[in-house]
Amino acid sequence: MDQDLLKAAEIAAGDCLKLKEDETFLVVTDTELREIAEALAMAGRSIGATTVLMEIDPLSRNGEEPPESVSEAMKNSDVVIIPMSKSLTHTAARRNACDAGARVATMPGITTDTMIRCLNADYYAIAERTEKLTEMLTAADSAHVTSPGGTDITIPIAGIKAIASTGLIHQSGSFGNLPSGEAYLMPEENKSSGVFVVDGSMAGIGDLAGKTPIKIVVEDGFASEITGGDEADLLKEKLSAVGPRAFNTAELGIGTNDAAKIIGTILEDEKVMGTIHIALGNNMSMGGTVNVPIHLDGIVKDPDVELDGKKIMEKGKLLI
Repeated sequence: MDQDLLKAAEIAAGDCLKLKEDETFLVVTDTELREIAEALAMAGRSIGATTVLMEIDPLSRNGEEPPESVSEAMKNSDVVIIPMSKSLTHTAARRNACDAGARVATMPGITTDTMIRCLNADYYAIAERTEKLTEMLTAADSAHVTSPGGTDITIPIAGIKAIASTGLIHQSGSFGNLPSGEAYLMPEENKSSGVFVVDGSMAGIGDLAGKTPIKIVVEDGFASEITGGDEADLLKEKLSAVGPRAFNTAELGIGTNDAAKIIGTILEDEKVMGTIHIALGNNMSMGGTVNVPIHLDGIVKDPDVELDGKKIMEKGKLLI
C-alpha cells in the first residue's frame, strides 16, 4: 500500500469523518477505484471500526441509484464513504442514509493524486472560508455571475438555505464530498435567466482546456440552448437521455479549496478556489423538487460574482 495514499485515507476517516472504533464503517466502491477503497478500508480497520467494503460494477452516470443491497447497507452504517467513478451524492440512497443518521462522504471520480494532494489541505481554514460564503449566499436574494468567457446570468436565491461543504463531516446525518471546499445552493426553481459559459470543465465530459467552451442559455430556470463543439453535443445527449427535467438549473456553487486545481475530474474541479460552478439536473439534495437521475456541474473560470449588487469575487479572486 502506498504510504502517502494510506495517510490521506487516514485523514479522511479519522479527521474528516471522525470515525470511532465502536462504529460501523462502510466503503462503497466500483471496480475502477479499488485501490483507493482498499486504503480507506485499511484506515477504518486501523481505527478499530467494524469495516465493510462493498464493490459493484461502475454505474452509467452521475446520480444513478446503486443496487438495493448497497442502499440498505448505507442506511445501516454509522459512517459511509463512497469512492466511485460516478457520483452517489444526489441520490435517494445517500439521502436515506443521512436520514437514518449516517455520516456520508462521497468521492466521485477521485484519483490517487487528488486524494493525496487535496486531503492534506488545511480543512479548518477551508471550513472558515466556506462557512462565511454560505452565510452570505443564504442571506442574499439574488446572485449575478459574469466572466471573461461570456457568462452573464442572474440567479434568484431568495429564501434558499445554502450548504457548506467544509470537509468536516462530524454530525449525525451530515454529508459532503471529500476532498471538499465549496459553498452551494439551489436557485429558486424556474427563475434563473441568462447565459453561462463552461470553460473550465464539465462533469461527465472532462477538462475543456484547448477545447470549445460550452455555452448554455438559461430561460425560466431551464437550459434552452447548448452550443459549442463536440463537448456541447455530448452534454445535450447526456441530458436528453434522461428527459426535459434534466435541463433544470440545479445548483450554484463557489469553490473554496486552495489546494484544488482543474484536472478534468469534477470532484476536484468544482472545489477550485477562484471558480464557480452551475449544475444541471437533480436538485433534491438541496431541497428542490426536480428528481431526475443526473446532476452535471460546469466550471466557470475567473468569474465576477455579485450578491444583491455587492461584489464578493472579481476575476476569480474572493473579496471577502
